[in-house]
Amino acid sequence: MVGITIQKVIFHVVIFIVALLPLVSATQKHTKKIIHECNDHKILELSPKLSFQIILHGILLWASMGFLMPIAILVIRMSNKEQNGRRLKIIVYTHASLQILSVLLVVVATIMSVINFENFFDNTHQRLGLALYVAIWLPIIAGIFRPDRGSNNRGVWYAFHWLIGITVTLLGIVNVYIGLQAYNTKTMKSTSVWNWLFSIEAAVIAFIYLFQEKWQYIKQSGGILGNESVRPTDQEASPTQKKELSPMA
Repeated sequence: MVGITIQKVIFHVVIFIVALLPLVSATQKHTKKIIHECNDHKILELSPKLSFQIILHGILLWASMGFLMPIAILVIRMSNKEQNGRRLKIIVYTHASLQILSVLLVVVATIMSVINFENFFDNTHQRLGLALYVAIWLPIIAGIFRPDRGSNNRGVWYAFHWLIGITVTLLGIVNVYIGLQAYNTKTMKSTSVWNWLFSIEAAVIAFIYLFQEKWQYIKQSGGILGNESVRPTDQEASPTQKKELSPMA
């Protein structure tokens, strides 16, 4: 028991340290950017290095909040009607792994932003990004302190874990769009292709999410219809039945 307690304490300390890394990195100097005025708008002229950093920052956040977190939600929803213990364990561990990987990518993207970009938090993308960085840790913490099945607090825990997971995912998707718009505004470079591709991906994920609600019903309906015996009607009675039902001569 003591060994398990020590492992949990170490695990929590590691999570705390990783969460504070971007805040520690904030003391480092920001990379200088060349800005000039054009039509009363500030247009950012990107060096090749800065352009690569911005693109990598966007890819990391898309992979985290725009892909891995939604997929993690779809995966855990597969456990709703799962009765096999082994498959259920695989689903839960897959969900947790995707969530942890998503958080790690957010940490890397946040550190990149703090070190390489000017963060005055004077726009929606940066403010929402900061809020999401704090909120994204809540599902992980909730997962660590998950009550046992059948306990009194299980329902409250489930509602909180589901609500915070859905909220962070939706706001993360919104912030991806806001980031693309901010990039377009600052650099005057078109992002329409990325907007369309991301919209298609979001639509596919939303369709699968809604389809999962009805999949069990569809399977049950198919089974009922497949096993349902066909009852003869008056128009489709067997020859024997017709003979029995025919009036005596």
